[in-house]
Amino acid sequence: MPTQPPDRPSIRSDKPFFATLVGFTALYGILILLLVAASASYITWDDLLTAVRSESIQQSLTLTFLTCTVSAILALIFAVPIGYTLSRFRFKGRTLLDTLLDIPIILPPLVVGLSLLILFNSFPTQESSLEKWLNAQGLHVTFHIPAIILAQFTISAAFAVRSMKNTFEQISPRSEMVALTLGCNRAQAFWRVALPQAGRGVLAAGVLAWARALGEFGPILVFAGATRGRTEVLATSVFLEINIGNLGGAAAVSLILITLAIATILTIRIAGDRK
Repeated sequence: MPTQPPDRPSIRSDKPFFATLVGFTALYGILILLLVAASASYITWDDLLTAVRSESIQQSLTLTFLTCTVSAILALIFAVPIGYTLSRFRFKGRTLLDTLLDIPIILPPLVVGLSLLILFNSFPTQESSLEKWLNAQGLHVTFHIPAIILAQFTISAAFAVRSMKNTFEQISPRSEMVALTLGCNRAQAFWRVALPQAGRGVLAAGVLAWARALGEFGPILVFAGATRGRTEVLATSVFLEINIGNLGGAAAVSLILITLAIATILTIRIAGDRK
């Protein structure tokens, strides 16, 4: 007698699975949209125009662009060689170094600011601190513009390092090995082969560092302060406006920050899609 084929297991529909994915995505996306809409709906055109025309906000905007750009450039200067080192070489202590570089990402921003404050003003001692030595050389860091840049750099560089490490890990080292066999040394293989291939990754890391610096508040408040017209950036402008009870002005500055954040995120996405 011919044997009967075994019954095929019934195939369940994927609709519940996809509905779950869409549901969670939609819920979180709606939350973000509501946050943006809430900030936008709270202000009037008068609030926005007053904020844009305010001399203190204009100074804050200028200082924000200046410090974010400088800190992003510094972050890239460090992130490119560090990311390349972590992605290409295996050495003792590599795991420890990799973990150490993540500390600014994990720590609360206020702790980073406090640590910077202690480093410059109480290390190695209060009587012979780094800040006092710098002051003797005519340089001032704490509660000055360099403190803003240093606070932004400390955190944004950690994100840039992660980005550059991932970029170099996605680039095959084979072309560099070929360059080495053709007479290039390690430095020449890096500059002529690896770095050009990582161009879009460098751009994405720089924009990410800039965006991260834009949103820094805690370490700047502790290490640089929030002195109007002196160490005021957009993030601290929101804090100052809230302190004087000007919620409309705070919401207007927040809307400016949101617009800049969206622009930087789109830049990162476009750079990534073109890889």
